[in-house]
Amino acid sequence: MRAVHFGAGNIGRGFIGSLLAASGYDVVFVDVNEQIVRLLKERGEYRVIVAGERREEQWVRGVSALNSQTEREAVIEAIADADLVTTAVGPHILPAIAPVIAAGLERRFTVHQKPLHVIACENMIGGTETLKMHVFAHLSTAGQQLADENVGFLNCAVDRIVPNQTNDDPLAVTVEPFFEWTIETRNVIGTVPPIQGAHFVADLEPYIERKLFTVNTGHALAAYLGYLRNYKTVQEAMNDEGIRLNVEQALSESGAVLLKKHGWHEEEHRSYIKTTIGRFTNPSLSDDIVRVARSPIRKLGPNDRLIAPATQYCTLFGSVPAGLAKGIAALLRFDDASDAEAAALQQTIAHHGIEGALRQYAGLESAHPLVAAVREEYGRMEKNKS
Repeated sequence: MRAVHFGAGNIGRGFIGSLLAASGYDVVFVDVNEQIVRLLKERGEYRVIVAGERREEQWVRGVSALNSQTEREAVIEAIADADLVTTAVGPHILPAIAPVIAAGLERRFTVHQKPLHVIACENMIGGTETLKMHVFAHLSTAGQQLADENVGFLNCAVDRIVPNQTNDDPLAVTVEPFFEWTIETRNVIGTVPPIQGAHFVADLEPYIERKLFTVNTGHALAAYLGYLRNYKTVQEAMNDEGIRLNVEQALSESGAVLLKKHGWHEEEHRSYIKTTIGRFTNPSLSDDIVRVARSPIRKLGPNDRLIAPATQYCTLFGSVPAGLAKGIAALLRFDDASDAEAAALQQTIAHHGIEGALRQYAGLESAHPLVAAVREEYGRMEKNKS
């Protein structure tokens, strides 16, 4: 079996690529990083360090690589012959890789119509649907019809902390022990692709929201609250009892939303929260706060990790979630000079106030009860500087 994977970064090598190789696929990484591509070609293997209570080394073998800029024709041929195509490139790169995927599908259809599955493993909702839209824009009418019949675009949710790192070996990558790769079967063509460790489900939404409202929500709160106290890593922030209690309170609030909406078993979800907190406090990882906190405007979106659970809590329970409100206020305080979104957010607040920023980025009108609660927390943080 052959899998073509776009993105040979830390997530690509340390998570998706390693699971595909363990599942028996010959993995062809596609990337623009010439050094990484060259080393993967030369070695055909790389090392994954699993940083848990004990550090464990795993070797991923039987891999190769192609440069999507200089070896486009070879990428097209690899797609034409593949059993699976996956991505881990970041949401903003999906439009850039769509043309070569479309060209690979067009070439494939001239040779055979064997089923193919495409899975975008991105930190976004509906990532594969988004990729499909971009790919179809580059397909002929006949190609679109054949793709509808023979290519299953499967949405998924992925979860593994792979912190920024510098290793002596450019191919080595450090990851946390926990991982979750949940794949929706709705658009499967034929049989589900064999992937070791993946969890196949009929309806992805409960799993996406559980991850978004727990892992992403908690991670964001730890980062924004930690930034206010000048901590450098999420692990340092979570060792602060006050911050940890704030994170636990917010996850209890978002958890109440998940239980009400999706019927998760209370004990099961409590265990999921406990596991999540344990991941944030893993002493073997160093998760940079500024990295986790970056792009605050995107994270302030109405369907994202803070506003979505907070507004749904207000609707479902008729009260304001204090923990989530504090997290939103802390986000509005994020002013790292190296982050363009942080600079834009601070300009908006300076010119239009908290209410204007929440209206513009979160879609909240001034009368929404969450606005008053966030404004109060924001003012308290200014007074206390914490």
